Amino acid sequence: MTPLVHVVGIGADGWEGLAPGPQALVLHADVLLGGARHLALVPDVAGQRREAWPSPLREGLPELLGSLDGRAVVALASGDPFVSGIGSTLVGLLGADGVVVLPHVSSVALAASRLGWSSESYDTVTLVGRDPAVLARWVAPGRRLLLLSSDGTTPAVVADLLSGLGYGASSMTVLGDLAAATETRTHHPRADCFSGDAPRLNVVALTCAVDDPAVHRPTLPGLPDDAFEHDGQLTKRDVRASALARLAPAPGELLWDVGAGAGSVGIEWMRAHPRNRAVAVEAHQERADRVVRNAEALGVPALEVVRGRAPDALAGLPAPDAVFVGGGATVEGVLEACVAALRPGGRLVVHGVTLETETRLHRAFVEHGGEMTRLSVEHADSIGGFTGWAPARAVVQWSMRA
Repeated sequence: MTPLVHVVGIGADGWEGLAPGPQALVLHADVLLGGARHLALVPDVAGQRREAWPSPLREGLPELLGSLDGRAVVALASGDPFVSGIGSTLVGLLGADGVVVLPHVSSVALAASRLGWSSESYDTVTLVGRDPAVLARWVAPGRRLLLLSSDGTTPAVVADLLSGLGYGASSMTVLGDLAAATETRTHHPRADCFSGDAPRLNVVALTCAVDDPAVHRPTLPGLPDDAFEHDGQLTKRDVRASALARLAPAPGELLWDVGAGAGSVGIEWMRAHPRNRAVAVEAHQERADRVVRNAEALGVPALEVVRGRAPDALAGLPAPDAVFVGGGATVEGVLEACVAALRPGGRLVVHGVTLETETRLHRAFVEHGGEMTRLSVEHADSIGGFTGWAPARAVVQWSMRA
């Protein structure tokens, strides 16, 4: 049995910034948990056991919490424990009934108040414990972002990323030690001109501005083909948009991208919503490496790459909400494994360009139903001194819902 844990949010203003209720909880706790910085902010209490968070956190927490049964346990957290804090981790382990949270004013709320930004006018992105490459998914002309920094090096990392993404013209404000006596604020009209150090506790405010409109990458499906590094094994823009329309990504869902090629479908699936997940299955080593690079460049570095050949490589993967098969549909067992793996209500989309694949998809259509579509795309191209239509290979698409 694990104890009830009270989580007390504490700001950069420390002990003096806490209300009497949270102060009393801290003073009367048998056990006080928190980071070393948080524990140093509160007065010593005779006989009180104090424990810094274990490392690694998620692996060490169950054993630590299990040893505290029958004790009055309080955990300290930065600001609002549910804003990129320990709150969600503890609820995940103990359940909502095992955790009582007393939030302090979050650094996000403090930053917005300093800037005069209304809550609906910006998006919050955490870089705490995350690959900063996720920023590429969020930038868009005119968009406001509040970034939760990992440490004092984050603003410089962000400035370099923005420059590389073609957003060096973005304005950037670094707000440090919010609500403390040492609070700072520095404004930089252009991110690519940022220099200097930042306090360890800081929030970065961005108003995105693009140097060249051509570099903007919307999160809607249908990125241009040249947004991806590829060797020709790429689901092209127009048919990719059709596939994603039928895959119908919803927040938090999981996609299998089987025969991923350049990874374009899985990447666009994850760009559709920040909580979406995808597994790209690719047998070709060089292409699998390319998927990793594309995912990082387009702001979804958490995309998982499984290097192997379907259907064997699908064994043990978590059940998907949707599956896209861009290659290998004629391999024995691939379609059967994908159909069987789908969650109730899950979606499957399969593309083929050969007669053999078309025959296989027609059999699946007869057996499972769904929709068969033939996609023919032509692009204007030069014919001597004139312009004519250049057809791409027609793509046969089978889609179905479990």
